[in-house]
Amino acid sequence: MWSLICRAARTLRPKHLLGSRSSDPSCTRHYRTSVVAPQTGASTGLYGFDHLKSPKGFQRFVDDAIERSGELVAYISSMPSSAKIIRAMDEISDTVCSVVDSAELCRNTHPDREFTEEANKAAMRINEYLHYLNTNHVLYDAVRKAEQEDHLLTEEAQRAAHYLRVDFERGGIHLSSDKLDRVNQLNIEISQLCREFNENIIIDPGSVDIFPSSRIPRSLHHLLKPIYCSTSIIPKKLQPRDTLKEKGFQITTDPHTLSSVLQWAQDDEVRKMAYVQGNSVPNANLGILDKLISARHELAQIMGCRSYAEFAVKPNMASSPAVVMSFLHEMSEMVHPRADEEFKKIRAFKGEKCGIKFGDLEPWDEAYYTSLMKSSTYTLDSSVVASYFPLPQCIEGLKVLVESLFGATFRSIPLAPGESWHEDVLKLSLYHPEEGDLGHLYLDLYSRKGKYPGCAHFAIKGGRRISESEYQLPVVALVCNFSGSCNPSTVRLNHWEVETLFHEFGHALHSLLSRTDYQHFSGTRVVLDLAETPSNLFEYFAWDYRVLRTFARHYSTGEIIPEKLVESMQGARKMFAATELQRQIFYALIDQTLFGEQPASPTDTSSIVADLKRQYTSWKHVEGTHWQTRFNHLLNYGAGYYSYLYAKCFASTIWQKLCQEDPLSLTTGTALRTRLLQHGGAREPSSLLKGLVGDGILRYCDGGIVPDITSLRDEMRLSEGV
Repeated sequence: MWSLICRAARTLRPKHLLGSRSSDPSCTRHYRTSVVAPQTGASTGLYGFDHLKSPKGFQRFVDDAIERSGELVAYISSMPSSAKIIRAMDEISDTVCSVVDSAELCRNTHPDREFTEEANKAAMRINEYLHYLNTNHVLYDAVRKAEQEDHLLTEEAQRAAHYLRVDFERGGIHLSSDKLDRVNQLNIEISQLCREFNENIIIDPGSVDIFPSSRIPRSLHHLLKPIYCSTSIIPKKLQPRDTLKEKGFQITTDPHTLSSVLQWAQDDEVRKMAYVQGNSVPNANLGILDKLISARHELAQIMGCRSYAEFAVKPNMASSPAVVMSFLHEMSEMVHPRADEEFKKIRAFKGEKCGIKFGDLEPWDEAYYTSLMKSSTYTLDSSVVASYFPLPQCIEGLKVLVESLFGATFRSIPLAPGESWHEDVLKLSLYHPEEGDLGHLYLDLYSRKGKYPGCAHFAIKGGRRISESEYQLPVVALVCNFSGSCNPSTVRLNHWEVETLFHEFGHALHSLLSRTDYQHFSGTRVVLDLAETPSNLFEYFAWDYRVLRTFARHYSTGEIIPEKLVESMQGARKMFAATELQRQIFYALIDQTLFGEQPASPTDTSSIVADLKRQYTSWKHVEGTHWQTRFNHLLNYGAGYYSYLYAKCFASTIWQKLCQEDPLSLTTGTALRTRLLQHGGAREPSSLLKGLVGDGILRYCDGGIVPDITSLRDEMRLSEGV
């Protein structure tokens, strides 16, 4: 439970030097980070923290964070001015988050087992200390005092005081001691269940054995494990029994491999076996999910809410599950006719290919036949597309985008000895010719064993104002898992990977361009249903030819990507856009329903998922499967998955109203930076959105806020007849 002192900034947070002691700790604190480059040749620790020169340094890192926080707690207990209370609270947050976030990044990316083990220990110790901070009545009383004296504070400090008080109360500090004890027990239980859920996904990805090997296309061989079975034969002449070895492949049905098999395996039975197995593991997570739902529901009821969905959504723009469900139903009604039409086209195409006029369309058919339809309609070859996206060129594309939009440049910075966690890591400084360094970005883009399996933005250090003349610069890491070559410099991306890179880069820019007074509001530390908007917006840049032609060049000839090829890519993207949008709505409905008000008699989650799939999609539910046991968004985004759809609508409106006319305009970038990105969570999200593009981006609904869906509807041409 670290919502109060350490607000989550990962879509998933490096050196502290205590100044001389005085009666006012808030005036002497100088917390240095890796944004201050070590002297040439000087060694440092992981992420620039001197503590982290060795794995055991995590112990001292935690010790010093607790010591410094204790000094600040003592200072706050003397009840200084309201402004100093908020400043000291933010320093506690900054100090503790440095440990939490560096441990989180280390656990997910460091190849040295000793480092990850020490990071795990540090995370457990600091979380225990966070429990003390989040239930500290001295801090709570001080924050209440500051909020009551808000006329003495700046607008951002007023907002900080309010949200600190609200976050304290969401942790149960205002409850009776027995209820608070139960809340703490439930939070520990929830944390444990979430960890087990994720561990089970890794431990039990599922597998199926396929014989003979000829049933698997050659393009998939590198993903699969060759296996052999004995085949006994008796020749016509009576001879001793001979044994032959038949080759096959074992398909490990982790999400990445499963996706590839479903797209490329021509054998219908192979796809079916892989689909059923991949959507039936890990079985242990069925029970864990039931326990998680129960624990969160009990927590919400203790906090005075009817459901966990109500508890989770209350602080967001939506404000209530009723508003969320109203939005999801509106989206579903908008997309349903087109999604049905797309389903019929896929079914008809399968019938033509298989010579069956009225055959069924199965869930394991979707990826295979939609891929065939796209490639045949637009003559697309994924390897040809990838040839224009060598990873080094894509990084150059991000640099071009930043220079065009913001007048800033990314400069490569040598990593100090001990600062990096792997030889592939790069470090960049975002530099503005008039403002100097704006922040620092680590890039860890290549796949390797034991690394976080997806793509994510990790905040290492939030920006915050230390004094009138000094600003703590943000530091973030962008982590991906791009593969395809033993030599990283020759890695080429599929276009969906380019889109993912731009998405995560949108998160990184949100952090790097943030200029809030308090790290509590820095960058992506915003309400959940705004957090994904910048990242979704930057996906549009990855599809615009005016942007792509600035960096997408053939890896061997240097040819700029042809405009006709990009038009084909765009056409293929639109072919089944309604089906994909319907799937995201379905996911959000599952999330809201599982964590919504609970029925008198418990219903198993698989029945709920099956009913929702039949009601809100065109596709069958396969009996016996339980896809939800791998849906880990239920953990960190519990009752919040709808926020992706909010972001999709907001981003569509921003793109059309602000960016589409000239996506590489400095005027466009200046508006994005000064009206949205630099404010982080320091202003009301609705005022930021309306200030950016005016009316027509959101609507008020039953006490909450929902996106205006007009731009997305027009973009997808859903108002036209099908």
